[in-house]
Amino acid sequence: MVINNKQVGGPTWTVRLGRRDSTTASRSQANTDLPSPFVGLDVLISAFANKGLSETDMVALSGAHTLGQAQCFLFRTRINSNGTDIDRGFASTRRRGCPQNGGDGNLAPLDLVTPNSFDNNYFKNLMQRKGLLQSDQVLFSGGSTNRLVSDYSRNPRLFASDFANAMVKMGEIPAAEQNGIIRRVCSAIN
Repeated sequence: MVINNKQVGGPTWTVRLGRRDSTTASRSQANTDLPSPFVGLDVLISAFANKGLSETDMVALSGAHTLGQAQCFLFRTRINSNGTDIDRGFASTRRRGCPQNGGDGNLAPLDLVTPNSFDNNYFKNLMQRKGLLQSDQVLFSGGSTNRLVSDYSRNPRLFASDFANAMVKMGEIPAAEQNGIIRRVCSAIN
Protein backbone atom coordinates (compact mmCIF):
# COMPACT_ATOMS: atom_id res chain seq x y z
CA MET A 1 0.00 0.00 0.00
CA VAL A 2 1.28 3.48 -0.84
CA ILE A 3 0.75 6.32 1.63
CA ASN A 4 0.39 9.65 -0.14
CA ASN A 5 0.40 13.00 1.62
CA LYS A 6 0.80 14.99 -1.59
CA GLN A 7 -2.27 17.10 -0.71
CA VAL A 8 -0.03 19.07 1.66
CA GLY A 9 3.12 18.72 -0.44
CA GLY A 10 4.71 15.80 1.38
CA PRO A 11 6.41 12.61 0.23
CA THR A 12 4.91 9.20 -0.44
CA TRP A 13 6.08 5.87 0.93
CA THR A 14 5.15 2.25 0.62
CA VAL A 15 3.81 0.48 3.70
CA ARG A 16 4.25 -3.25 4.09
CA LEU A 17 1.02 -5.17 4.35
CA GLY A 18 0.40 -7.77 7.05
CA ARG A 19 0.90 -5.73 10.22
CA ARG A 20 -1.22 -6.80 13.18
CA ASP A 21 -3.56 -4.04 14.34
CA SER A 22 -5.34 -3.83 17.65
CA THR A 23 -9.06 -4.56 17.65
CA THR A 24 -9.75 -1.87 20.24
CA ALA A 25 -8.91 1.82 20.42
CA SER A 26 -7.26 3.25 23.50
CA ARG A 27 -6.28 6.89 23.71
CA SER A 28 -4.18 6.29 26.83
CA GLN A 29 -2.32 3.38 25.21
CA ALA A 30 -1.76 5.40 22.03
CA ASN A 31 -0.21 8.18 24.11
CA THR A 32 2.07 5.84 26.04
CA ASP A 33 5.79 6.46 25.59
CA LEU A 34 5.32 9.73 23.72
CA PRO A 35 8.06 12.17 24.71
CA SER A 36 6.94 15.27 26.55
CA PRO A 37 7.20 18.61 24.72
CA PHE A 38 9.32 19.82 27.64
CA VAL A 39 12.18 17.28 27.46
CA GLY A 40 15.77 17.69 26.43
CA LEU A 41 17.63 16.17 23.52
CA ASP A 42 19.04 13.23 25.48
CA VAL A 43 15.54 12.13 26.54
CA LEU A 44 14.27 12.41 22.96
CA ILE A 45 17.17 10.37 21.59
CA SER A 46 16.62 7.71 24.23
CA ALA A 47 12.84 7.55 23.72
CA PHE A 48 13.24 7.02 19.97
CA ALA A 49 16.12 4.56 20.43
CA ASN A 50 13.89 2.52 22.75
CA LYS A 51 11.59 2.03 19.75
CA GLY A 52 14.47 1.11 17.43
CA LEU A 53 14.65 4.52 15.75
CA SER A 54 17.89 6.43 15.15
CA GLU A 55 18.70 10.10 15.67
CA THR A 56 18.18 10.61 11.94
CA ASP A 57 14.74 8.98 12.20
CA MET A 58 13.88 11.16 15.20
CA VAL A 59 14.87 14.44 13.55
CA ALA A 60 13.15 13.52 10.28
CA LEU A 61 9.95 12.46 12.07
CA SER A 62 10.03 15.65 14.14
CA GLY A 63 9.74 17.45 10.82
CA ALA A 64 6.08 16.39 10.83
CA HIS A 65 5.71 19.44 13.07
CA THR A 66 5.75 21.45 9.87
CA LEU A 67 1.99 20.73 10.05
CA GLY A 68 -0.38 21.13 12.97
CA GLN A 69 -0.83 23.29 16.02
CA ALA A 70 -0.02 23.21 19.70
CA GLN A 71 -2.05 24.35 22.69
CA CYS A 72 -0.81 27.32 24.68
CA PHE A 73 -0.09 25.36 27.86
CA LEU A 74 2.50 23.33 25.91
CA PHE A 75 4.64 26.34 24.97
CA ARG A 76 3.75 29.05 27.53
CA THR A 77 6.89 28.54 29.60
CA ARG A 78 9.11 28.65 26.51
CA ILE A 79 7.72 31.93 25.15
CA ASN A 80 7.98 33.60 28.56
CA SER A 81 11.43 32.29 29.45
CA ASN A 82 13.54 35.13 28.01
CA GLY A 83 16.02 32.36 27.19
CA THR A 84 18.75 32.64 24.61
CA ASP A 85 17.29 29.73 22.62
CA ILE A 86 14.22 31.69 21.46
CA ASP A 87 13.93 34.61 19.07
CA ARG A 88 12.49 37.61 20.98
CA GLY A 89 10.17 38.71 18.16
CA PHE A 90 8.85 35.19 17.75
CA ALA A 91 8.22 34.90 21.50
CA SER A 92 6.44 38.26 21.53
CA THR A 93 4.18 37.22 18.64
CA ARG A 94 3.31 33.94 20.35
CA ARG A 95 2.55 35.71 23.67
CA ARG A 96 -0.26 37.67 21.96
CA GLY A 97 -2.25 34.45 21.63
CA CYS A 98 -0.99 32.77 24.78
CA PRO A 99 -1.33 34.89 27.94
CA GLN A 100 0.63 34.06 31.08
CA ASN A 101 -2.62 32.96 32.74
CA GLY A 102 -5.56 31.29 31.05
CA GLY A 103 -6.03 30.47 27.40
CA ASP A 104 -4.55 27.01 27.85
CA GLY A 105 -6.41 25.72 24.80
CA ASN A 106 -5.46 28.60 22.51
CA LEU A 107 -3.69 27.27 19.44
CA ALA A 108 -0.58 28.34 17.56
CA PRO A 109 0.91 26.73 14.45
CA LEU A 110 4.00 24.60 15.01
CA ASP A 111 5.39 26.13 11.79
CA LEU A 112 4.66 29.85 11.69
CA VAL A 113 5.73 30.24 8.03
CA THR A 114 3.83 27.49 6.17
CA PRO A 115 1.56 25.76 8.71
CA ASN A 116 -0.53 23.96 6.07
CA SER A 117 2.32 22.70 3.86
CA PHE A 118 4.59 19.74 4.36
CA ASP A 119 7.96 21.34 3.69
CA ASN A 120 11.28 22.00 5.38
CA ASN A 121 10.42 25.39 6.92
CA TYR A 122 10.15 23.71 10.33
CA PHE A 123 13.93 23.19 10.21
CA LYS A 124 14.58 26.72 8.97
CA ASN A 125 12.51 27.97 11.92
CA LEU A 126 14.66 25.97 14.36
CA MET A 127 17.82 27.52 12.96
CA GLN A 128 16.27 30.96 13.62
CA ARG A 129 15.37 29.95 17.23
CA LYS A 130 11.66 29.87 16.32
CA GLY A 131 10.77 26.37 17.44
CA LEU A 132 7.42 26.54 19.25
CA LEU A 133 7.95 23.58 21.57
CA GLN A 134 11.03 23.14 23.72
CA SER A 135 11.35 19.57 22.40
CA ASP A 136 11.55 21.01 18.88
CA GLN A 137 14.15 23.69 19.57
CA VAL A 138 16.49 21.27 21.37
CA LEU A 139 17.08 19.63 17.98
CA PHE A 140 19.10 22.74 17.10
CA SER A 141 20.75 23.72 20.35
CA GLY A 142 24.40 22.83 19.90
CA GLY A 143 23.93 19.07 20.18
CA SER A 144 24.43 16.07 17.96
CA THR A 145 21.36 16.79 15.84
CA ASN A 146 22.40 20.27 14.68
CA ARG A 147 23.91 18.93 11.45
CA LEU A 148 20.70 17.11 10.48
CA VAL A 149 18.55 20.18 11.12
CA SER A 150 20.94 22.25 9.01
CA ASP A 151 21.01 19.63 6.23
CA TYR A 152 17.20 19.37 6.15
CA SER A 153 16.82 23.17 6.12
CA ARG A 154 18.94 23.33 2.95
CA ASN A 155 17.80 20.13 1.26
CA PRO A 156 14.04 19.47 1.22
CA ARG A 157 14.51 16.32 -0.88
CA LEU A 158 16.81 14.81 1.75
CA PHE A 159 14.25 15.61 4.44
CA ALA A 160 11.39 14.07 2.43
CA SER A 161 13.42 10.93 1.73
CA ASP A 162 14.54 10.48 5.35
CA PHE A 163 11.01 11.20 6.59
CA ALA A 164 9.50 8.53 4.33
CA ASN A 165 12.16 6.00 5.38
CA ALA A 166 11.54 6.78 9.06
CA MET A 167 7.77 6.40 8.59
CA VAL A 168 8.34 2.92 7.14
CA LYS A 169 10.57 2.02 10.11
CA MET A 170 8.05 3.42 12.58
CA GLY A 171 5.28 1.43 10.92
CA GLU A 172 7.22 -1.74 11.60
CA ILE A 173 7.45 -1.19 15.35
CA PRO A 174 5.59 -4.16 16.81
CA ALA A 175 2.03 -3.45 17.88
CA ALA A 176 1.37 -3.71 21.61
CA GLU A 177 -1.47 -6.17 21.00
CA GLN A 178 0.19 -9.31 19.63
CA ASN A 179 -3.19 -11.01 19.10
CA GLY A 180 -4.49 -8.26 16.84
CA ILE A 181 -5.86 -8.72 13.36
CA ILE A 182 -4.46 -8.31 9.90
CA ARG A 183 -7.07 -6.19 8.17
CA ARG A 184 -8.42 -7.17 4.78
CA VAL A 185 -9.71 -3.61 4.29
CA CYS A 186 -7.53 -0.97 5.97
CA SER A 187 -10.43 1.24 7.04
CA ALA A 188 -12.50 -1.52 8.67
CA ILE A 189 -12.15 -4.25 11.28
CA ASN A 190 -12.55 -7.71 9.70
